[in-house]
Amino acid sequence: MAAGAQASSEGPTRALVHCEGLSFRWPGAEAPTLQHLNLTLHAGEAVLLRGESGQGKSTFLSLLAGILAPSSGSLTVAGHDFHALGQRQRDRVRGADIGVIFQQFNLLPFLSILDNLLLPIRFSTERQARLHALGASPEKAAEALLSALGLSLRALGNRSVGALSVGQQQRVAAARALLGGPRLILADEPTSALDPKNRDAFLRALKDAQTARGAALLCVSHDPALEPFFDRTVTLAALQGDTP
Repeated sequence: MAAGAQASSEGPTRALVHCEGLSFRWPGAEAPTLQHLNLTLHAGEAVLLRGESGQGKSTFLSLLAGILAPSSGSLTVAGHDFHALGQRQRDRVRGADIGVIFQQFNLLPFLSILDNLLLPIRFSTERQARLHALGASPEKAAEALLSALGLSLRALGNRSVGALSVGQQQRVAAARALLGGPRLILADEPTSALDPKNRDAFLRALKDAQTARGAALLCVSHDPALEPFFDRTVTLAALQGDTP
């Protein structure tokens, strides 16, 4: 790990996520996509980030996930200074401590449901160790998580995820993000393709699983109907003021 990559245990870095003056500009762009954002997120907290399409919400999630590097400002995630880390180091932090539910799910359609669920475990010794400490095999833990989200792995069998409905794929993507106990869950428009009934059922299941594991959840959506499921709601415009 690079010198200075480990965050101090003092001050706001005790939070699971702390960004201050965070900005990002795409290469060649005339203006930054994000500018001077401030956010603090604690373990066990569920926050909804609202806003219209094209405002940079997904870009912000990519910064928090370590997929992109900030142009300026400070960003601490799970005790690591992301601005001081290289891409490979950020990838390792993401594999160990961050679960991402992508808007398009990013499931591999040619693999079985179980194989998709187990992908994070196969690439992270930290997640494997957490499951081992609980005395749970990855397969049993995946089955239990999917059940908590309203799907039976036994009933679905060995079919590929490409044969599942959109709602079922969302549950598989959520279970994959939660498997192995990541400390931070990032969800990008996870209910965009669901009707209100299935949307509410999915959010209740996701929140129950997140709360049971003590993880933090940051969810991006343009839908105001999601607000009752979260501890607080913020917008990108509001994050450009004082740290919430």
